[in-house]
Amino acid sequence: MSVGIWTFSFDGKEIGEVREAAAEVEELGFDTLWLGEYLGREAFTQAGLLLAATSRLKVATGIARFDQREPTTAAAAGRTLAEAYPDRFTLGLGGHRPGTKPLEAMRGYLDRMDAAELSTPDTPHRRLLAALGPKMLALAAERTAGAHTYFVPVEHTAQAREIMGPSAFLAVEQAVVLGSDREIARKHVSMYLEQAAHHRANLRRFGFTEEDYGSDRLVDALVAVGEDAISARVREHLDAGADHVCLQVLTGDERIPLTEWRLLSGVGGSVRKRDFTG
Repeated sequence: MSVGIWTFSFDGKEIGEVREAAAEVEELGFDTLWLGEYLGREAFTQAGLLLAATSRLKVATGIARFDQREPTTAAAAGRTLAEAYPDRFTLGLGGHRPGTKPLEAMRGYLDRMDAAELSTPDTPHRRLLAALGPKMLALAAERTAGAHTYFVPVEHTAQAREIMGPSAFLAVEQAVVLGSDREIARKHVSMYLEQAAHHRANLRRFGFTEEDYGSDRLVDALVAVGEDAISARVREHLDAGADHVCLQVLTGDERIPLTEWRLLSGVGGSVRKRDFTG
């Protein structure tokens, strides 16, 4: 399946509830479960818990923050999960380290990860970078399997594919709202515009200015509202060069959106199939 689930909704929930939700994501037929890392559970620990709670589902960190852990620790954790769950773990890396230039900081971090002397087996696993700008996308193609993009219009997917070339893996997060409540989408977009300068800078590359903030044009470019729009947007990303699209359901509350995930379970069957293994 070309479609996965991306979520922050496990933060603050009892681990039993989280395990049950992951098992249902697997039964619904989604290929991959993506986990954000901010103020909730540590990314690698939670990934291991969810891999243990399922039997086929792939789990990806979207992203594990490189600014919160040493490179050797990240390398060891990635190897451990890959060894324990072959072909099921993807390590997405990203974050922001104050006082450093993002490209140089990430390149140095990857250098130190790759130089780590570890006794654990170097089991193959996919490593991706959170990337928006052209230089970070190029680094992702150069040093990892590809990129995980977030809060981007379809035009960004096309540009990312052009920059990274045909062989790099591209996994695109897509925010969605089931139903017709555009205000949920508008609040999501406004939050990132207020808090994240790098997202504002990225949107300027595609012609969006401050005059567009809060507009239907910008909201609709970043959030698919309604089931028909969701299916269409997934196809658009795939046609633009994405290998995988992970859907982040916006609900306006903090619950795990199981009801919406059940409704979305047919979306993957309506787009052409691409493999997300290896």
